Amino acid sequence: MTQPDVLVVGGGPSGAAVAAFLARGQGQSQGGLQVTLIDRARFPRPKPCAEYLSPQAGRLLDSLGVLDAVAGNSVDLSGMEVRAPSGMKIVGDFGAVPQFRPYHPRGLAIPRLVLDTILLQRSRAEGVEVVEGERVTDLVRDGNGIVRGVRSLGADGKEHTRWARIVIGADGLRSVVARRAQLAHQARWPRRIAFVTHFRGVSGVGPRGEMLVEHDGYMGIAAVGGGSINVSLVLEQSRFAKEYSRDAGGDGGADVMMQWISRHPHIAARFTSAERVAPVQATGPFASRARKAWGPGVALVGDAADFFDPFTGEGMYSALLGAEALAHHVPQALGSDHNALREYDRWRRSELSAKWRVEWLIAIAVAQPWWMERAARAFARRPDLGHLLVGVTGDFVPARAVLRTGYVAQLILAAFAGASLPVGDVTHA
Repeated sequence: MTQPDVLVVGGGPSGAAVAAFLARGQGQSQGGLQVTLIDRARFPRPKPCAEYLSPQAGRLLDSLGVLDAVAGNSVDLSGMEVRAPSGMKIVGDFGAVPQFRPYHPRGLAIPRLVLDTILLQRSRAEGVEVVEGERVTDLVRDGNGIVRGVRSLGADGKEHTRWARIVIGADGLRSVVARRAQLAHQARWPRRIAFVTHFRGVSGVGPRGEMLVEHDGYMGIAAVGGGSINVSLVLEQSRFAKEYSRDAGGDGGADVMMQWISRHPHIAARFTSAERVAPVQATGPFASRARKAWGPGVALVGDAADFFDPFTGEGMYSALLGAEALAHHVPQALGSDHNALREYDRWRRSELSAKWRVEWLIAIAVAQPWWMERAARAFARRPDLGHLLVGVTGDFVPARAVLRTGYVAQLILAAFAGASLPVGDVTHA
């Protein structure tokens, strides 16, 4: 078994992307690296996910050489629409922020069965060795405690030891690599569980992605092509345990979802003629963020590094962006720069910290109906502020644009004053 330079654990978007970038040698004068990618699943395989790529993710897909393939198999989303419990709506369109333009004009909704296959094929085309059906069970360290490989269990039931100069954990929310490297950390809040499936025949599905917020959870709805509609229900873990799990039957996830839909008549009316066409998959609890995204000989990317909350739908963009950044630092770490992985972690905190703050603020509003209603009232009066926030969640407007004092002040005035306010340049307030 030939020892690769890099061993990537996980074949989802972050793993396939970082493997492809490294094997191609993007930004490396010495050419590509020897990369092996292993995943416990066999592809294509379903994955519980909102199945949404933000407009700015188009740049990363283009850099990988797969934008046309992804766009050709996806549904365009023109923006996002959030419904508060009272029925008031926050509407934002990606093309309605004149001071900023996304790389791709629309968001892209695409089944993970399709997206992951495209990305994995791209990594193979770049020369990555892809091993499917092999489950990593532990890390291997040298005498100095530096990670030098993994132990795994193959599809044949045999144990393997795979060596590499650097191991990358791209193995998702419950990352084995993060746990074995003692980097994992589970936050106390929010602790939410998602139930995800596909329906056909849901009424009222338009060109925007929808988030339907209620007092007892929220639901995302978006067309993903071929007549299928992604339906994702997110509940607080404590509420799920108290109100739903006792009544769940053999198909517990489906029972939970249909019980929740039936509790909300305006949502239930949209499902009157709908047909579920896929199993309901569950994932969570969320709010997982590694203490740091690196250790000696190991790095984390994608959900293995951080997963806060699916409401803003930015997980796949963050995964691809992190893959691009990590691919820049790994060759330096293999050379003489022993601090390169530390610099990757510093990049993450510098690049993503403002967005993390926005995610926290949105999570607080979603969890508190009073704040959610006030926000909806403000955005109804000031649509320009809503477009700007959706641009932030679309990843083409800097997060600092909505963290500035001027933006926050105008939002508060619109929420509480009731007066019609002039539109200002909130991005430079």
